[in-house]
Amino acid sequence: MKMAFILFDGMTSLDFVGFFDAVTWLKIMKADENVSWDLCAINAEVTDDRGMTIKVGRIRPDLSEYDLVFVPGGLPTRQLRNDDRFIAWLQTSKDCKYKISVCTGALLLGAAGFLSGKQATTNPSAYDLLAPYCEEVVKSRIVRDGNVFTGGGVSASIDLGLFFVESLVGIDFVRKVQDAMDYPYYRPGRMTDLDMPFD
Repeated sequence: MKMAFILFDGMTSLDFVGFFDAVTWLKIMKADENVSWDLCAINAEVTDDRGMTIKVGRIRPDLSEYDLVFVPGGLPTRQLRNDDRFIAWLQTSKDCKYKISVCTGALLLGAAGFLSGKQATTNPSAYDLLAPYCEEVVKSRIVRDGNVFTGGGVSASIDLGLFFVESLVGIDFVRKVQDAMDYPYYRPGRMTDLDMPFD
């Protein structure tokens, strides 16, 4: 599986890193040695909302070559959803098997047309902004509709990453990933429970 992580200036890095850390264990723990990933953006570097700069491996690649496209959130998503050049680039991933977002990254998936007729979630502060792009905004930490996965605000990125790993390789493997991450909060085996409360 070839994964594209879409980065942009002003993004929230935890949206990206939480999911990235969880899913890259698929390769590290040899669940699938064909897993690979690229950091992709419009420019060679991006600077997040705290001032951290990240070097990007691929500049505006054709996203159709990937199996998975992941989009984080951050305040700039509110403008990027109206950026024709950015959205046209994101739309090159229309045939990717998996489309995934965390936080307001869902606004970008929506602007690209990928949430039409689907349930989705986002940061609670952006439920109203997401509504025009999808069939139903689900006020939940994780929502899966077919092969479209969306996560709520910021730290939901970690849980969404583990949820996605579980969807691919099952409970036993995702528990090993949790142990490796020292992250006890995710509850495997509840993939049909959209609310996933941590009680």
